[in-house]
Amino acid sequence: MEKKYYTYIVKCQDGTFYTGFTTDLKKRIKTHNSGKGAKYTRSRLPVELIYHETFLNQHDAMTREYAIKKLSRHNKETLLGWEKDE
Repeated sequence: MEKKYYTYIVKCQDGTFYTGFTTDLKKRIKTHNSGKGAKYTRSRLPVELIYHETFLNQHDAMTREYAIKKLSRHNKETLLGWEKDE
């Protein structure tokens, strides 16, 4: 079985988004919520997994993570399907 890599977005308690990559989504979210994850999320607990993409190699997952991190909040909401009707 091939190893899978995930690029993910979590929503923090304060409404902000955090994007990362991992090989184990459940374990990574648990790590974030235990306060041992990324420095950014430690003071914004709990976090909720709201989006992920699956990749077959680490390079593609990290490249996608970087691309998502560069998006504006509005563009991240569009990616999530959270467009607001006008």
